[in-house]
Amino acid sequence: MIDVLLLRAQHRHRRATAALWLFAVVVIGASCGCQSASGPYVPASEARRDSAKAEQLTRDAADLIDVKPDKAERLLREALTADLYHGPAHNNLGALLLSRGDLYAAAGEFEWARKLMPGSPDPRMNLALTLEKADRVDDALKTYLTALEVQPEHLPTVKAYTRLQIRSGKTDDHTHERLRLIAMRGDSIWRDWARLQQLQLAK
Repeated sequence: MIDVLLLRAQHRHRRATAALWLFAVVVIGASCGCQSASGPYVPASEARRDSAKAEQLTRDAADLIDVKPDKAERLLREALTADLYHGPAHNNLGALLLSRGDLYAAAGEFEWARKLMPGSPDPRMNLALTLEKADRVDDALKTYLTALEVQPEHLPTVKAYTRLQIRSGKTDDHTHERLRLIAMRGDSIWRDWARLQQLQLAK
């Protein structure tokens, strides 16, 4: 019976993992007046920044990112032309690039977003996902922890971090606690996965 449950849970886990890579980024209407910048963008002067336009374009892009990704990308780049320091635009552009497999460019956008959105775990989690997809397991684990430092019970990060810990054999004293959290608050697929992992770790 346990073997049947294991096969079912593994199948559900694969589905959950696939869904995780298509993580829908939460759009947070935040901006930051940081003074230094590097990368492929040329910062506008303070007088030329249009944060309201950038926010609206970012929201418009979020509605299209799953159905018209090319148009969403254009809108996000327009948003960054209006205000280079609009963190959610960088974060969402990074998510779009990650979904295409452009890991290097995605990581760059998440780095921008991480600096511009210090109170949000989302860009840190997304950067960790990118590092994980690049097989940089140790770096990914460390980066997931920075997201949990911002918000300790951020469920998407808890799920991704715990899954990678178990997959890489790098569990710790907090793994059982995080599995309990997933078993209580996750959807049915994640709940089943967490309960199975609890049984496996208890052996």
